[in-house]
Amino acid sequence: MTTLVHATDTLTRDALTVLQPGFVGTTAPDWLLRRIGEGLSSVGLFGRNIVSPEQLAALTAQLRAERDDVLVAIDEEGGDVTRLEVKQGSSFPGNYALGSVDDVELTRAVARELGRRLAACGVDLNWAPSADVNSNAENPVIGVRSFGPDPDLVARHTVAYVDGLQGVGVAACTKHFPGHGDTNVDSHDALPRIDVDLATLHARELVPFRAAVAAGTKAVMSAHILLSALDPHRPATLSPQILTGLLRQELGFEGLIVTDGMEMQAVAATYGIERGSVLAIAAGADAICVGGGLCDEDTVLQLRDALVNAVRTGELPEERLADAAARVRALASWTQAHRARGAGSVPGAAVQEGTAPGAEIGLVAARRALKVTRGERPYTPMTSAPYVASFTPVANFAVGDETPWGIAAELERLLPGTETGSYADSSVDAVLTAAGERRVVAVVRDLHRHPWMTEAVDALIAARPDTVVVEMGLNEAEPRGALHIATHGAARVCGRAAAEAVVGTGA
Repeated sequence: MTTLVHATDTLTRDALTVLQPGFVGTTAPDWLLRRIGEGLSSVGLFGRNIVSPEQLAALTAQLRAERDDVLVAIDEEGGDVTRLEVKQGSSFPGNYALGSVDDVELTRAVARELGRRLAACGVDLNWAPSADVNSNAENPVIGVRSFGPDPDLVARHTVAYVDGLQGVGVAACTKHFPGHGDTNVDSHDALPRIDVDLATLHARELVPFRAAVAAGTKAVMSAHILLSALDPHRPATLSPQILTGLLRQELGFEGLIVTDGMEMQAVAATYGIERGSVLAIAAGADAICVGGGLCDEDTVLQLRDALVNAVRTGELPEERLADAAARVRALASWTQAHRARGAGSVPGAAVQEGTAPGAEIGLVAARRALKVTRGERPYTPMTSAPYVASFTPVANFAVGDETPWGIAAELERLLPGTETGSYADSSVDAVLTAAGERRVVAVVRDLHRHPWMTEAVDALIAARPDTVVVEMGLNEAEPRGALHIATHGAARVCGRAAAEAVVGTGA
């Protein structure tokens, strides 16, 4: 049994320090402020916590009134996964679009502007970028969140993204270690398993993470995936071989190791969040991310007490918990120093496109990422309001269903009177009826993964050969339609760039 050498209050503070919980509301609840006073060092923000840049800046100021060095984290990848602009859609294309352009200076500029907006609102830890190599086109959770299927491309853009964020004082958290790209299961729902040999892992999955560590990423997020070649028994988040042996010792990472959300079923369904959190810290993790689903005080207290009790029973060495807490405090000191130097800008400009230096970089990147393929017949740009048929798959948990996507709103801006409908089956009779004499724009997401969607689009083109097809997911299916536009992501700016192409003012 481990002998406790510090006072109980120190142990409790360390247990609180390693937690990164969420909460409900757009102001900090009393319980959260009280726990920050007791030692809680990090808070995670989600879309439910954000209404405007000014509100977000006030919220982070409220948190720091309790303690100036609190880490404020967010899951802001840009592209399909946005919390800063959860109700509007992102001003920045995501990784897949940036990877398709393959200009590292553009990626660095996008990450820098995104980081500047976060810093302006008081956010200093971003759970991004995704360094996953999307080697499996059937992957239901990574997809456009990855820079692409090539390890070297993913590596160089991961480095550029880390540089861009950290250059303005926002700590990058490179994820999902050791690589979530070759999965066909979403770890929010179940435990994905990757059964490839070590040589493949080192040549593919680990290449971007080695590069990110070498580039100085301040944090790395673990994945809830089972890699049998590294640990046949426990997912990476709970594996000493992966977190300590591979990431710490072999790759030489000295920064903060953050877990993916502990309430995700890949861990919670088998271990429960309390035991899972103890095993994660014991394995080498330093911070427990929780709050996407479980976001109340009871969750914080349960995890705190589970860690304290594990130390008392000897299951978790006190020194390991103390080391984890020290790494959290070290990152908090780094971000605090950057805030003191005035990183960031005016909060009111944070999500207002065109009002701050570099604000147009997202649209520039989205336009460059477009791939336009014309059909056999000459394409005549649209000059009158079309009908937009959105074929909508079920959104994965990371993306969520709050954020609007598509091109209807942007087409309405260019062609007033544009109408739209959403469809989730292969029948096109309703589309044709709703469209009437209007030209049709079919908007899809990952057409290659949804046979019903392919059937619907092909039937629509057969009935209306002048149909325009806009692919806003992975561009894996063969181009079809009078005009095929691949946006490489569903951010708002991607929709704007596509709408410009439809009316002939863009590509």
